[in-house]
Amino acid sequence: MKNLLLPHKNSTFAPAMIIITVVLTYFSLLYAVSRWTARRATNDTFFRAERKSPWYMVAFGMVGASISGVTFVSVPGMVMKMQMTYLQTCIGFILGYLTIAFVLLPLYYRFNLTSIYSYLGQRLGRLSHKTGSSFFLLSKMVGASLRFYVVCIILQRFVFAPIGVPFALTVVGLVVLIWLYTRQGGIKTLVWTDSLQTACLFTALLLILYQVMTDLGMTVGEAVEAVSQSELSRVFVLDDWVSKQNFWKQLLSGMFIAIVMTGLDQDMMQKNLTCKNLREAQKDMCTYGFAFVPANLLFMVLGVLLVLLAHQQGEVLPAVGDELLPQYVEQSGVLVTALFTLGIVAASFSSADSALTSLTTIYCVDIREQPDNEQLRKRTHVLMCGVFVLFIFLFKAVNSISLIDAVYIIVSYTYGPLLGLFAYGLLTSRSVNDRVVPYIAVASPLLCYAIDYGLGLLTGYRFGYELLMLNGLLTFTALWLTARRPS
Repeated sequence: MKNLLLPHKNSTFAPAMIIITVVLTYFSLLYAVSRWTARRATNDTFFRAERKSPWYMVAFGMVGASISGVTFVSVPGMVMKMQMTYLQTCIGFILGYLTIAFVLLPLYYRFNLTSIYSYLGQRLGRLSHKTGSSFFLLSKMVGASLRFYVVCIILQRFVFAPIGVPFALTVVGLVVLIWLYTRQGGIKTLVWTDSLQTACLFTALLLILYQVMTDLGMTVGEAVEAVSQSELSRVFVLDDWVSKQNFWKQLLSGMFIAIVMTGLDQDMMQKNLTCKNLREAQKDMCTYGFAFVPANLLFMVLGVLLVLLAHQQGEVLPAVGDELLPQYVEQSGVLVTALFTLGIVAASFSSADSALTSLTTIYCVDIREQPDNEQLRKRTHVLMCGVFVLFIFLFKAVNSISLIDAVYIIVSYTYGPLLGLFAYGLLTSRSVNDRVVPYIAVASPLLCYAIDYGLGLLTGYRFGYELLMLNGLLTFTALWLTARRPS
């Protein structure tokens, strides 16, 4: 993975100015939308979009917001190692989204929540509320900055390094651009800019797919047949219970990943809570949930076609799957490079902007408990952008690239306590010992790591995405054992 961090001096790069023009034109569109949506903006506009968002706009934008720059780079290359088995996880996502639509959304709308973690305060106690909010702040900052870090090094490699722009300036410049179009309208702006970004993302993806088919000399029908006949198109693993790609493990893991990464994630739910009413929010969630499978299928089809193209041209496949698409881009012309840049910028901006907005919301509403303080909101938004930049520099300093697998593993550790807290509140009528909740939330991920490490040494088995379920179960059990019994 080290070669992602440096430009390839012997590669053919598209003229940097053309790509920079694409990025600036794209940002200009985002900024124009933000100026339109941010007129007479208040804190209610920033946090809740005044509960007036059209459900279909939220649904369409959510598809793009869920596809980060990491997805754009990583998912096509996953077929080299995992074939199309990731689709099993995506099918599990549908079950998770249905659970969110018909279990969690009614709860959030009934309590008229701005922060979803306020539910923990009303149901379990003040420290439980603060614990949930704090775990979200940590989880989202780590996950979102990891995703954006990957995008920054890709842009650095293809665009900015060839013209001598240092990495630090690339990072700061991109985060400043995001701050500029989110600082006033907040979540109201994002509902509309996410739709624009989704349209740009899939336009870029489909055009790259068409170019790869052209390079292969195939029609659409021939490409579909070639993909279906490839050994890389295997989706279901039903015969190996130990494999991390086993269907039932992936299905259940996908379900719980969707529940925690969307239903228990302020970043994703904040947009859904801007719909006019519960029924519209449910339509948004179900539409978005079913769209996620074909969206990821397109990325995997691209990966299979890239492998077929490499074989046809006698090219050596990269050792790491995350290099598959970038390797093709380097060997292509200006058009493909510009499309690739547009795709990852659209994907990364739609993920990072909503992350920074939700982090600002949670800090103001939950941590400081001042949802009406406009000056605090503005200062906090700048602060979150600064911390975001610092995290990216930290990842650069340790030379760490963590793509989609690693992001989900991090989620398993940091979102597990949230899963346990919400499950306890929803599935039981018992109170908790609120004073010990923070200690349980910290101890559970540590115990999960110890179990995973010890089991690996003793048996060779290592947990995959199912670690999330174990983490949530440990948190739930500890809350139950330490709870005050009803009198």
